[in-house]
Amino acid sequence: MHQGKFKAKNPQKYIGDYNSIYYRSSWELSVMLWCDNNPSVIEWSSEELIIPYLCPTDNSYHRYFIDFTIKFNNNEIYWIELKPEKYTKLPEQPKRKTKRYINEVFQYAKNQAKWKTANEYAVKSGAKFHVWTEKTLKSLGIKLLCNQ
Repeated sequence: MHQGKFKAKNPQKYIGDYNSIYYRSSWELSVMLWCDNNPSVIEWSSEELIIPYLCPTDNSYHRYFIDFTIKFNNNEIYWIELKPEKYTKLPEQPKRKTKRYINEVFQYAKNQAKWKTANEYAVKSGAKFHVWTEKTLKSLGIKLLCNQ
């Protein structure tokens, strides 16, 4: 897994402390490079927006750090979560319920709760919440440096 500190070429575009931008995957690094270099992106941030959500797996509140906030030159604001396509779908039930399957179902339920709450907050804030998968990144011309 790729992790590190990101140095923005256009720090004036970053909302927050541009000296403390960290990526936790090659996908995040790819999106950071895209935001930093894309003339249509006028502002962006990474994990600066935090939303409380009720997790159905333990029935308690947690904090959800939105992967990216991106403002485009048409003034549209997007809150972005990066996730492999396979994690956006309910896992197929195997013949035998394995520990792995149960964990995947719990993760799916947790993600759905986060995304539902994020979408509600986004609508109230005039933003749009989206989950970007490898298909989305490819369609935007974001070249993945390598798989997550």
